[in-house]
Amino acid sequence: MARKIEYDTAQLRELLLQALETERGGIQIYENAIQSAVNEDLKQEWQEYLEETRTHEKVLLNVFSELGIDPEEQSPGRAVVAHQGQSLVAAIQMARKNADANAAELVAGECVVLAETKDHMNWHLIGHVAQHGTGPETRVLQAAFEAVEKDEDHHLYHTTGWTRELWIQSLGFPAVLPPPEEVKHVESAIGASRAEQARGKLL
Repeated sequence: MARKIEYDTAQLRELLLQALETERGGIQIYENAIQSAVNEDLKQEWQEYLEETRTHEKVLLNVFSELGIDPEEQSPGRAVVAHQGQSLVAAIQMARKNADANAAELVAGECVVLAETKDHMNWHLIGHVAQHGTGPETRVLQAAFEAVEKDEDHHLYHTTGWTRELWIQSLGFPAVLPPPEEVKHVESAIGASRAEQARGKLL
């Protein structure tokens, strides 16, 4: 069994502040991305992700409550995350205003992938602290991690698949829609890699 480590509690607090801000930004990103979705299956997918992201925000608010952290506490890192989220929302809106519908859908997909990459890493790190840390917070963090881990994997890998296939389609090549990640019910990085490698068999 791996040795437990006494972690930096101030940096854990920073991680949690950034994680909450990421979820709040994600809600706005999905609300805007849904308006840009042309593919009805993708629109439905993002609707589900929006509701799950709202649930993830509530999970984190419960963590803040149990650990006695003010959810409105600010930090330089949190301000950067907020800025990034606002920039992604602005990019989606810019594309919807200035580009055709298919191009705007691609921009929305890329913005969701960027946001979910940060979100996925936040939760991976929270899970790492829960698994390897010694502090009293680990029980609370483990419960939160287990509640959202599968959703986070799904959001990142499936939206990456959707955006890749929509790009391939826009370039004039045969695309797999819904993407292989959907067909094969991918829930891990290994599964995502295998699904992409097998896409030729699904054409």
